[in-house]
Amino acid sequence: MSTVLVVKANPKETEHSFSLRLTESFLNEYKQVNPNDEVIELDLYKQGVPFIDADVLSAWGKFAAGGELTATELEKVGKIDALTEQFIAADKVVFEAPMWNFSFPPFLKAYIDTISIAGKTFKYTEHGPVGLLDDKPVVLFEARGGVYSEGPAKGLDHTESYLRTVMNFVGIESFKAIVAEGMAQAPEQAEEIYTEVEKQAVELAKTF
Repeated sequence: MSTVLVVKANPKETEHSFSLRLTESFLNEYKQVNPNDEVIELDLYKQGVPFIDADVLSAWGKFAAGGELTATELEKVGKIDALTEQFIAADKVVFEAPMWNFSFPPFLKAYIDTISIAGKTFKYTEHGPVGLLDDKPVVLFEARGGVYSEGPAKGLDHTESYLRTVMNFVGIESFKAIVAEGMAQAPEQAEEIYTEVEKQAVELAKTF
């Protein structure tokens, strides 16, 4: 039995979000193929994620110096540690997110900060940083209003390329992305675009 962590970074309801619909279609098929797997859904907009702020930086400094943490510092770094360990423990990970202004929603960036922790997911060596995690399947389901894989906006994608870089950095090479794009640019074709990409998501679920 595998544990599948589903990280959602979208404040919308599923019926109003292409990326959430892609994720739901994938999960429905995945559960049919893998009925004994445990699927854990982490909704970042409902649960919240601690940002790296003054409290967190202070806590990390105190850890290094052997100092005593305040209750607020303990709470925030405790939540970060729990998210880090949950990601490490998962056998497979599914990310869901839209593209907002060329990047991810802020809660997903904050979450990525919780899984990019020196000494836990990577370490520094004399030859540079080295990932500490074993490889595992990771997929991103993303929706974009415009087209960024080709044409005049190509190169403005700071979502898929960024998450792939982070995954590779911590040792995960088996990263895939399934992206539906151009729905706002061509609204009359939005459902047709989505349907074609949904087929890819369902097909991936059979082997993920």
